Amino acid sequence: MSVVLSGDKFSNRPLTNTTWFWRDQAVNYVKAGNGQANRPPLLLIHGFGASTDHWRKNIWGLEADFEVWAIDMLGFGRSAKPDWEYGGALWQAQINDFITEVIGRPTVLAGNSLGGYASLCVAANHPESVAGVVLLNSAGPFEETQDQAQEGSFRSTVTRALQTFMLQPLPSWMLFQYVRQRSTIRRTLEQVYMDKSAITEQLIDDIERPANDPGAAQVFVSVFKAPRGETINSLLAKMTCPILLLWGEGDPWMNSRVRSVQFRQHYSNLKEHFLHAGHCPHDEVPDQVNALIRDWVLNLPG
Repeated sequence: MSVVLSGDKFSNRPLTNTTWFWRDQAVNYVKAGNGQANRPPLLLIHGFGASTDHWRKNIWGLEADFEVWAIDMLGFGRSAKPDWEYGGALWQAQINDFITEVIGRPTVLAGNSLGGYASLCVAANHPESVAGVVLLNSAGPFEETQDQAQEGSFRSTVTRALQTFMLQPLPSWMLFQYVRQRSTIRRTLEQVYMDKSAITEQLIDDIERPANDPGAAQVFVSVFKAPRGETINSLLAKMTCPILLLWGEGDPWMNSRVRSVQFRQHYSNLKEHFLHAGHCPHDEVPDQVNALIRDWVLNLPG
């Protein structure tokens, strides 16, 4: 039986970064642990503005039982930040090619926020690459009912007008300068983490560093300008693999109970747990998340 160590013991342990070239762009990834024939590998996919560093406690906490990979989506972390159009379709292709070319066998995807949505896109459109999906406060739109669309029409109009203004060159540049400030990063984390002690200087460093890379501002604008991708409804309709939903109940950006009901309305092959955490439960309560992922993956059908 493997010994489970506290995530805090791994918080300062460095990761070994490796480069993979995809479409002539440098993509950063991390690998830990050794593969086992009867266990699928894990691929950890970060959220918006984060990177492989955000999974440090999970990589080291799961490596004794699994081959664990983590990747920086193009435009984030230590990966290249070309002036491209960013969105679910791009990251879906990147992740699927990484599984095919580097990992080499069907993989369990674990994604937080934006990374959760990217994981769903891969699982729905490339089922041969995915053995299961773990979603941690996953982003992504559900299709609105007619009543919801009518109720939100005015709000949507105002939101679109605001977005159109803010994504003009000067306002978007000013917004990016604001959000990448260290003080702003700290305030944002304090909003979305329930346990403030998990907000370390290292965590802020990990988010601030790539935001200062050349091209980071263009990525920021492109993500928000991107057209809405496939709805979660349509993705789930194409999926067959099992899903594990891990919800940080204290997330101020999404109502986990409402999202849970929506997932259950459209998909039955899932299990879920609600945790005392915010938007990033894998970093805030890593021991709980690691144990839940471990048990769920070990019990996946052969």
